[in-house]
Amino acid sequence: MALRNAVMAALLEGEASGYDLAKGFDASVANFWTATPQQLYRELDRMEREGLVSTRVVRQERRPDKRLFSLTDAGYAALRGFLAEPIGRPTAIRDALLVKVSCVDVGELDAVRAQIAERMEWGRAKLARYGRLRERLLQGRDEAEYLAAAERVGPYLTLLRGISFEEENLRWGETALRVLDARAAAISGR
Repeated sequence: MALRNAVMAALLEGEASGYDLAKGFDASVANFWTATPQQLYRELDRMEREGLVSTRVVRQERRPDKRLFSLTDAGYAALRGFLAEPIGRPTAIRDALLVKVSCVDVGELDAVRAQIAERMEWGRAKLARYGRLRERLLQGRDEAEYLAAAERVGPYLTLLRGISFEEENLRWGETALRVLDARAAAISGR
């Protein structure tokens, strides 16, 4: 999948500046795609040249002019084309922490434990952020009410996937720490 597809997915929420997209990327698509602000700006420029997005310039006093991007008919067509394409093989996990866990039996147990604990803290922070986003989406409604009235359900479904991913990461982290603690206790008792 190309960054442009994630940008187009974010623009389904409506017109946005590059800054707004970069800031809001965490809330809208970060649970399945990440990009730096520089990558977003470069991609927006390419997409504009290719006619996938249009730009509207908003004049601002005491600040640089703001460019607002929106999907064009060609952008919607490209997005529909992307939806129709087969996905192919699932994404493989590439995680340095898992390589370290795989090698933990050769030493540095405490360092790996600390890295697992740090990853769990990141996961808890993401879950908190996702929880706030879920509350904003629901606006006091329960899930059934939201889904019955929502114009778009895709963002909610991807948010649920992000939540379940982080919850599973935390469950794995708890198990890994428990196993490594037992291992450390067995080693020290020898």
